Amino acid sequence: MSTPSSRNLANLESVSKVYGTRTLLDGISLGVGEGDRIGVVGRNGDGKTTLIRVLAKQEEPDAGRVTHVGGLRLGLLTQHDSLDPAATIRQEVIGDLPDHAWAGDARVRDILTGLFGGLDLPGFPQGLETVIGPLSGGERRRIALAKLLIAEQDLIVLDEPTNHLDVEGISWLAGHLRARRSALVIVTHDRWFLDQVCTRMWDVQRGAVHAYEGGYSDYVFARAERERIAATEETKRQNLMRKELAWLRRGAPARTSKPRFRIEAANNLIADVPPPRDSAELMRFANARLGRTVFDLEDVTVRVGADRELLRHLTWQLGPGDRIGLVGVNGAGKTSLLRAMAESAADPDGERGGSPLVTAGRIKVGKTVRLAYLSQEVREVDPTWRVLQAVESVRARVELGKGREMTASQLCERFGFSKERQWTPVGDLSGGERRRLQILRLLMDEPNVLFLDEPTNDLDIETLTQLEDLLDGWPGSLVVISHDRYFVERTTDRVFALLGDRTLRMLPRGIDEYLERRAAGKQTAPAGQAAAPAAAAGAPAPAQLSRAAQKEIQKIERQLERLEGQESELHKEMAEHATDFARVAGLDAQLRELAARRDELETRWLELSEGS
Repeated sequence: MSTPSSRNLANLESVSKVYGTRTLLDGISLGVGEGDRIGVVGRNGDGKTTLIRVLAKQEEPDAGRVTHVGGLRLGLLTQHDSLDPAATIRQEVIGDLPDHAWAGDARVRDILTGLFGGLDLPGFPQGLETVIGPLSGGERRRIALAKLLIAEQDLIVLDEPTNHLDVEGISWLAGHLRARRSALVIVTHDRWFLDQVCTRMWDVQRGAVHAYEGGYSDYVFARAERERIAATEETKRQNLMRKELAWLRRGAPARTSKPRFRIEAANNLIADVPPPRDSAELMRFANARLGRTVFDLEDVTVRVGADRELLRHLTWQLGPGDRIGLVGVNGAGKTSLLRAMAESAADPDGERGGSPLVTAGRIKVGKTVRLAYLSQEVREVDPTWRVLQAVESVRARVELGKGREMTASQLCERFGFSKERQWTPVGDLSGGERRRLQILRLLMDEPNVLFLDEPTNDLDIETLTQLEDLLDGWPGSLVVISHDRYFVERTTDRVFALLGDRTLRMLPRGIDEYLERRAAGKQTAPAGQAAAPAAAAGAPAPAQLSRAAQKEIQKIERQLERLEGQESELHKEMAEHATDFARVAGLDAQLRELAARRDELETRWLELSEGS
C-alpha cells in the first residue's frame, strides 16, 4: 500500500492475470501514492512487465479492478516504443515548440544533454532533424525516454529504463528521477539504480507481490529476514542473499555511501558470513593454473579501420588472479581491446600477437591461458537441442575451484533452469534464458581467463547473484565490461578506464572517480555542448594551458606510468608468496602507499587540466 498521508494515484484490487497455464498475478491488491518511488524486481517470466502493464491500463486483468485517480497524467516507457518511424527526433521529442522556448527551459536542456550528450545531439547524423526510422533499437529507446521525461507527469512507469545507457547516462537518470516530483514505478535489474532512486520495492514471485520499505539494500535484508523467520526450505537462496547482504553492509571499495538500513538484526543475520572472496587463496590457485604470464601488452596501438586509432602505445599487464572492471565512453575501444586480446589468444604466434586490430607493439599470451570470451552477441545453439544437451555437449561436469565440482544439471539449476526447464528446446527460450545458457556453456569449458562484455544484459537479479556467487570462488583472471556498476563493484577488485584519449588508466576510487573525470572533461567544453567522445576527460588541449602546466602534466603522467609498473610488480610478488601471510601483508601495505600516491598525482593532474 502507499503511505497513509499520500493520495493514491493508481490502485489494483484483487487483480489476477493468467497466460496459458501460468498464473502471473493471483489476487493482487496494491496502490501507488503521490511521491512513491517503487522498484519492481523478480525473476524473468514471473510477471513484472505484466504487472506494470496492467497497472498502466495497457492490459486488462482477467479478474479484479484497476482504478486511476481522475485526470491522472501517466507516462509509460515500454520495451517496445511507439515512435513514428517517419518523424524526426525534433517532432517526437520537442513537438511544435520553437527553439527559443525549449532551449530556454533548463529542464529540457538537462534531459537532452543527459541522454544525448548535448543540445545538438552529437551522436546523430542530422541532430534533431534525424529521421527515426533507420535508427537502432537503443537509439530509439533513448528518444522515447527523452519524450516521456520532457512531458509533465503525475506517475511515471518505466520498464528497464537503463537498457542502452552507459554508466554516465545511468548516473544522470538516477539524479534526474530523484529530483522529480512525479511518482515512479520502475522495473529494472540494475541494483545500484534501485538503491539510488527507490524508497519501496515490489518483489514479484509466483503470482504474489511482496512489498518492502526502502531501496534494494533494505529489500535484500528484509527478504532474507522474512525467509529466515518463515523457516523456508530454500536454503540456497537464503545463503546467497545473506552473502550479498554481508557485502552490502561492509561496503565495496568503490562505494561512497553505505545502504540506508541500520538494523541490528542485520548484523546478527550475517555474523558468520565470510567476505565474498578469499583473495589470497584465489591468487594462489590462479598462479598455479596460469603461471606468471597471462596477457602482456607492450607498446600496443589498436586501430579500427584505416583512420580510427583507439589506443596508442599501451603497455599493460593482466596478471594471474587479476579481477578488472573496464569502463569508458562509448566508442573509446573497450570491446576492441578485449577482441584484440582474444584474437591474440587464438593465434599467439601470429603477427603482433595474432590480432589484425594491433597495428604496432605486441600482445604476449601465456602458454597456459584457456580463455572464455562472452561477447555482446548471443551465439546461436542448435534450436532443436534441449538446454541440458546444449550444456553437456561442452562437458558433463565442471571443476569450480577449491575442490568444488558440479554436474551440468546442477549448474543449470543454479542458473534458474529447473529440472523440467532443462528439457526445453533451445529455440523456445527467451532472450534472457539464451544469455544464461551462453554463460553456462562458457563456464562448463573450465576456462582460467574470462572476458565478459556486458554479461548482465537480459539477466534478472537472482541470476546475477548466482553468477556473482560462482565468480567469487572462481580462480582465474577476469575482465568485465559493464554499465551495471553494482556488478562491476561486486565482482572486480580494480577499475581501469578508457577516457577517449587513447590511453588506459587505473582509477583507485573506481567508478565514482570515472564519473568525476568525465564531468571535469565536460566542463572544459564550449557552453551548450558536451565534450566530444574522442577528447572527453582526456588530456586537455595544450593551447588552454601554460607551458609550465603542460610540463607538470607530462611529468605526472610519467610518474603514473612508473607507479603502474611498480603496482604490477607488487601484484606478481603477492601471487608468488600467497601462502606467506606476513609477506603478503607487507606487500599490501606497500600497495596501499602506492595507491595513495597515485591518488595525489591524479588529483593534481585534474587540478592542472581544469586550469586550477
